[in-house]
Amino acid sequence: MKTNRRNFVKTSLAAGYALTGFPYILGESPQKYRVALIGTGWWGMNILRTAMESGECKVVALADVDQDQLQPALQEVEKLSGDRPKSYKDFRELLDKEKPDIAIVATPDHWHALIAIAAVRAGAHVYVEKPVSHTVLEGRAMVKAARENKRVVQVGLHRRVSPHNKSGMEFLKSGKAGKIGMVRAFVHYPGGPGEATPDSEAPPGLDWDMWCGPAPLRPYNKRIHPRGFRAFLDYANGQLGDWGVHWMDQILWWTEEKYPRKVFSTGARHILKDNTDAPDTQVASFEFESFTAVWEHRIYAGNEAERTNLGCYFYGTEGTFHMGWLDGWTFYPSDPKKPTLHQDPQLHKPDDQNIPELWADFLECIKTGRTPASDIEIGHRSTNMSLLGMLSMKLGRSVVWDGERETVVGDPVANKLLSRRYRAPWTYPTV
Repeated sequence: MKTNRRNFVKTSLAAGYALTGFPYILGESPQKYRVALIGTGWWGMNILRTAMESGECKVVALADVDQDQLQPALQEVEKLSGDRPKSYKDFRELLDKEKPDIAIVATPDHWHALIAIAAVRAGAHVYVEKPVSHTVLEGRAMVKAARENKRVVQVGLHRRVSPHNKSGMEFLKSGKAGKIGMVRAFVHYPGGPGEATPDSEAPPGLDWDMWCGPAPLRPYNKRIHPRGFRAFLDYANGQLGDWGVHWMDQILWWTEEKYPRKVFSTGARHILKDNTDAPDTQVASFEFESFTAVWEHRIYAGNEAERTNLGCYFYGTEGTFHMGWLDGWTFYPSDPKKPTLHQDPQLHKPDDQNIPELWADFLECIKTGRTPASDIEIGHRSTNMSLLGMLSMKLGRSVVWDGERETVVGDPVANKLLSRRYRAPWTYPTV
């Protein structure tokens, strides 16, 4: 049987994926993939519902440090599928006892690397949410672990398979926008100063020490959990490390260049008066060989003058192309005699996403060994752009990036920020 399988695989990596992955038996209906979800909050459940809807997955276990998230998730899984998954607080116990075929990692960002690495080492293929990591070298360790263990690791950059994003990329790569010299990526959200929320005791059922994990242990604050952690730099990287990763990924998808050569960013908290600590205003410049990319965000001053509040503008010699989200894509020709071109999005509810397409791609790659649309290497590079922007902002100066070696040229202080100290007993993953 192993010989027959090898006949269907073209590369050694594909052979590794196929032979050590899900047991497909020729001529018979395959068994369902045994799936575990680690992190049962809002977005993790979006992914798990898609897995169940695929008809190819059986949910065997859920893990979360917060019972207020875990218990409703367990009930929903049983209601939707009839499966009765086991529940865990510690992902390590889940991986050791259940040994799932697939692990979905949908925890806060500071946990992504350790859990994904543990999962592939336990033999699971992994669907991990973006950003892949909190620091650059965590991401490289994730790529290394995926390759060494011959596991498929798909990153939740679902715009890689969104119909309008795919057709938009075909348009850009065809040259119809001309030579592109600049890309502007942006997110503008309404908001106001806000007010500080006092720290408090963690609610019953939440293991706050485990939630913080390798990151600093700070007092519990309801602005952090649930769903507010990305505005706190101990656990995430602000708007650039959240929305920004999607748009950095669109830039890298379009260009043949794999990374910027030089990065400079500045940011501050000009408006917000609450107890978050991520910048409410940030601008970053990424210098590539053949073009310049710019990121900007603000979390205030939503207005009618800028109806398009996020996306990328690609500025070419033949016109300007906007890659958006809810508004699809639009091309504005330089020649006023030519018509404006547009394509609407095709998105799924809830939350206007394309998780089903990305999940289908993930399962196909497990079966065939094909590289996934949002492979861990792709997700790592896109995450790196955002992380380098944050690194430059923290330093207050530009950095020259050697993307092949993944090091800042001639800057030992900057290179120290490519990783960070983990809180005991957790150990930073090594490359």
